[in-house]
Amino acid sequence: MRYQGRVYRPPSEADAFILQATLGCSWNHCTYCDMYRDKAFSVRDLAEALADVRQAGALAGDRVDKLFVADGDALVMGLDHWLPILDAAHTAFPRLRRVSCYAMARNVLEKSDDELRALRAAGLTRLYIGPESGDPDTLRRVAKGGTFDDHVVAAARAHAAGFELSVIVLLGVAGAARSDAHARATAALITAMNPAYFAALTTTVVPGTPLAKLEATGRFTLPDVAGLLRELRTLVHDAAPTDAVFRTNHASNYLPLGGRLPRDRARILSVLDAALDGRVPLRPEAARGL
Repeated sequence: MRYQGRVYRPPSEADAFILQATLGCSWNHCTYCDMYRDKAFSVRDLAEALADVRQAGALAGDRVDKLFVADGDALVMGLDHWLPILDAAHTAFPRLRRVSCYAMARNVLEKSDDELRALRAAGLTRLYIGPESGDPDTLRRVAKGGTFDDHVVAAARAHAAGFELSVIVLLGVAGAARSDAHARATAALITAMNPAYFAALTTTVVPGTPLAKLEATGRFTLPDVAGLLRELRTLVHDAAPTDAVFRTNHASNYLPLGGRLPRDRARILSVLDAALDGRVPLRPEAARGL
């Protein structure tokens, strides 16, 4: 397999075969993100991607049951790439049960309902969408490329096509000044998007990003640890998906949590309250990472 630059995947895809079908992110303007700043966006040559699938199938075809299609928003690919890749994957990996990718709301909105249904029928099963915030002001400030309503409509269309949705949000991304507004609006967005999976990560100010420049000039201040935990508490308290698996298991977080919302809301809140009171240990700063 031929990988170019850094390759990222969600925590739940740790045991998936990663196919780099696109390079970089087609948007790549988010102020907090440096994941794909080392490469210009392009769709890889289809023949190369298919060769990687066949090679992986020859090496480990009977052991692969999950495929993650990278890079940053691979849903942007046209069906002329997606459908051959999905067909080849199901041939190469007879035990394949899940194919997933990162997506932006704009990727979903740019595809027709027929195209979304065709992708789902061909075996693309899960979309990871990271609105990061539901607060309109924060969405503009971080240059997310989509509004609250864009994400709601994209989620509705993805649900209608039969996709599982995993939604990712960022604690602290609004800064200390809009922390509470960010948490409340993000909980409202989670409720409206109604994902099957919901994960919270913690913002890390990465050197060289626009967010780092704002911090250096005093125009952005990350909430302290207690502030981040309070954001998380508001999210858990207010978000009302029908039934979502909830995780804060990413290495960026100070407090790993898990459960289902709304079923486990009371238990999760009790752990958060204990952490805020200093009765539950947090992940040490040295153990945190991107």
